[in-house]
Amino acid sequence: MLRSLDIAADALISFAGRHARELDRLAASEKDPGRKTELERMAAICRRVPAHKPESFHEALQYYWFLHVGIITELNPWDAYNPGRFDQNLYPFYQRDMENGTLTRDQAKELLSCFWIKFHNHPAPPKVGVTAKESNTYVDFCLINLGGVTPDNRDGVNELTYLVLDVIEEMRLLQPSSMIQVSRKNPDRFIKRALKIIATGFGQPSVFNTDAILQEMTLHGKSIEDSRLAGASGCVEAGVFGKEAYILTGYFNLPKILEITLHNGRDPRTKKQIGLETGDPEQFNTFDDLFAAYVRQLNYFVDIKIRGSNIIEQINGAHMPVPLLSLVTEDCIEKARDYNQGGARYNTAYIQGVGIGTLTDCLSALKYVVHDQRRVSMEKSWRLLKRILKKRISCITS
Repeated sequence: MLRSLDIAADALISFAGRHARELDRLAASEKDPGRKTELERMAAICRRVPAHKPESFHEALQYYWFLHVGIITELNPWDAYNPGRFDQNLYPFYQRDMENGTLTRDQAKELLSCFWIKFHNHPAPPKVGVTAKESNTYVDFCLINLGGVTPDNRDGVNELTYLVLDVIEEMRLLQPSSMIQVSRKNPDRFIKRALKIIATGFGQPSVFNTDAILQEMTLHGKSIEDSRLAGASGCVEAGVFGKEAYILTGYFNLPKILEITLHNGRDPRTKKQIGLETGDPEQFNTFDDLFAAYVRQLNYFVDIKIRGSNIIEQINGAHMPVPLLSLVTEDCIEKARDYNQGGARYNTAYIQGVGIGTLTDCLSALKYVVHDQRRVSMEKSWRLLKRILKKRISCITS
């Protein structure tokens, strides 16, 4: 297993080397002195990283980009691989370069803008068709995390945080998507700056509660220090960056299970009995009767989902190694075990329930009707209910 990590590292270094050689070729034929110098500098950076640790802000960005492309090409284990606590991770490089005069704020902003364009233009190779339909772009669902707290529980906002927010507002690109973690330790200025962008109607950054993330992580048995470095990936999934294996084996359609409950365990689309016979909903006397039937149906399908997920995880562990991802996930090397074989410090299997908004709308409508708020007969109530739910359910099951 460790040999595979060594091979993967060499492959990524070779990948960077090809970029360096191409940049050398472009620089040799470039007539503009300024552009020639820029190309030569880019070539030097590609020869340095990822073969060596980055020493500058530019090198750190390039290092991450090579790693990102390598990992999503290797397997795209979760279509949300991202740089973690972006502002905190890069701030030491930014601060050092600013202090020694090798970087200006405008130069850093230009580099970050180029970084945003690379994310927006780059496809997720194994999932191009699906990703395109889900995100309206051909990129994976990277979520840039900003703010929150540091590992020693101090304010995580820094000068680079505000620069990144400037880039988000100016670039207005769908990917990478962005979020802020709001902690009681963060300054009001940080929140107001993010709200100014949100007020434009762009839709970014999203807002997350750092305390809620910390609570979720620690309840799952993660150390408080690791939990402070946690954040969200993709849409809302929380985990500890660089220390956790997120195992997601498909979505779990909650409104569909309600539809099956409303048809006594039968799928109205296929006409097959795929769930439990929990009773004819028109014979239920109260909303609680209906909800109890839904919970029974939900537990039944959850058990099926868990059995299926276990099989998929066993297949991944036996036949789908990810050495490059394992190389940068903590404890995989120490355990000499692949990311997909439980090598990470924390290993989490998700059942990702989708359609929660639709489900709550439907249940609210059900409760309204069944409790006879309109003072109509039970038979008429169910006819009304079906009309209310028809469009909502069909958009989930089509």
